[in-house]
Amino acid sequence: MIEYIRPSQGRIYFFLILTTLFWGGSFLFTKIGLREIPPQMFVFSRFLLATLIMLIVFARRLRSMNRGILRRGVIVGIALGLTNLSFVFGIQGTSISRAGVLNNLFVLFIPLITRLVWKDRIGRINLGGILLAALGIWLLATSGGVGFNRGDLLSTICAFFIAGHIITVSKVLRDDDVYLISLIQFATVTAIAGMAALATTAPQFNVSSSGIMSVIYCAIFPTVICFTLQNTFQRYVTPTRAGLIYTLDPVWSLLAGLFVLGEQLRPLEWLGCGLIFLAALLPLSVRYLYEKRLVQRYAPEMP
Repeated sequence: MIEYIRPSQGRIYFFLILTTLFWGGSFLFTKIGLREIPPQMFVFSRFLLATLIMLIVFARRLRSMNRGILRRGVIVGIALGLTNLSFVFGIQGTSISRAGVLNNLFVLFIPLITRLVWKDRIGRINLGGILLAALGIWLLATSGGVGFNRGDLLSTICAFFIAGHIITVSKVLRDDDVYLISLIQFATVTAIAGMAALATTAPQFNVSSSGIMSVIYCAIFPTVICFTLQNTFQRYVTPTRAGLIYTLDPVWSLLAGLFVLGEQLRPLEWLGCGLIFLAALLPLSVRYLYEKRLVQRYAPEMP
């Protein structure tokens, strides 16, 4: 039996925070790539490259493939495909600052979905977060600027699909080879994006070096590397702590929008984004404090 050595807390948090940095960077590079590449083709190119990388690196693991792993990988891959298609169309229609904050609403959509499907209790803290998020979205819609536009709506829908993907992973996957599952997921997204591209009349486009580099970045860092880091290190922290770390995603995208793309937000937009960010952070923080209190209460009694 292989004995795994638990990495240090500092190492765990470093790599999980690095994951959020790479994910945050995907907003910037996707926005740059979409200037030249149609959204469906961008997703197709990104996940085709990611699939090829996974095939090359983990080809030996294909011996362990079976119908169960293939079926479960396709199911979670469909959820991931819907997430990424809505992501690129959302990025195309709004600023990466707003998209990053709106994507973070997945934290609130998870209890809503589990309530509707499995009748789980939402809880007052989650309900308060939902109300805060609704107020933040209303401020974005009435800020006097672009309002709540099509890109904002698609970014919100993307948050719903992110929540659906997270729930699908937790409900569908078993003790599967995470690298095989990732490979099947990436291949499934490639197929979905390819069919979407074939089903629409794509305009003619020319790709420069910046467009190519955007695809390469998004294929390697927020796809292959981030999935590997997440699967490797997230197991060592509670879901609540992981959720708190992942709220850094919109921080990086907002900073990239401000300092790289020169995006500007009106005061009410800042307030709206802040309320949405707080709406996602509040339930996680309360849950974290509750878990910490339980540990302090019962840890001394453990043998």
